Amino acid sequence: MPSQQSGEFLQMSIKDLLISAERVAHVQIGNSLEHALLVLTRSGYTAVPVLDPHFRLHGLISTPIIMDSILGIERIEFELLERKRVEEAMNKSIPRININATLQSSLGHLVDHPFLCVEDDDGLFEGILTRRAVLMQLERFQLNKG
Repeated sequence: MPSQQSGEFLQMSIKDLLISAERVAHVQIGNSLEHALLVLTRSGYTAVPVLDPHFRLHGLISTPIIMDSILGIERIEFELLERKRVEEAMNKSIPRININATLQSSLGHLVDHPFLCVEDDDGLFEGILTRRAVLMQLERFQLNKG
């Protein structure tokens, strides 16, 4: 049976664990795949959000997606990196959570994704909730409990 303390943990607002949009590496929808690959390589991330100029979330781009989009039948077509745009290759079907959501409502998505993109009620990108941040908070909660 869940304790009152674990219930409090699960009802915690994701706002408390959020990495703000200003600190999140991202690319713009009109950027080339070459630019996206540079951002991914320099940041060390496997995927980054794709935003429009108004900071609305449109999807995610990752190194495997980029590589898949430049694979030809007989060779890797590196010249496509400059010509193709992020919006042509990005994954549009991604889990999104609202800034006012609780930790409990996001746990199911974090099982399958290392981070979740967080939006406000108007669809503006607020940042990301990482699996790491949740696990670190859980560890702190366990240390304080015991």
